[in-house]
Amino acid sequence: MSKQLIDTQGVARAGGAYSPCLRAGDFVFVAGQGPIDPATGQIVGATIEEQTAQVLENIKNILAAAGASMADVVKSTVHLSDLSLFDRYNKVYATYFPDPKPVRTTVGSQLLGIMVEIDVIAYVGDK
Repeated sequence: MSKQLIDTQGVARAGGAYSPCLRAGDFVFVAGQGPIDPATGQIVGATIEEQTAQVLENIKNILAAAGASMADVVKSTVHLSDLSLFDRYNKVYATYFPDPKPVRTTVGSQLLGIMVEIDVIAYVGDK
């Protein structure tokens, strides 16, 4: 199975030696996204709610570039700078995914200047 780089121009910029989004077979892999405005490269939001919404908007736009949607997400991994933010982040997160929600792992992580980072895997085999 070959890997296909998804063109995310105008959606997200890779800040290191990685691909922001790849398709491999029936799966789309989106690298960890932070609360960054893709147009300005600046962090968006002073609250966990605002930052979570920006992260999920970034993911939604990247998935769209791959021909997928939030409904196609089967797995997410979430990094929070402080696990006490979980309930507030979770309220926003829940609004972005229809039922059944994706499986999820949430961990506390040392993040640089942001409160949340999320990566996802989407299944697009039925499309």
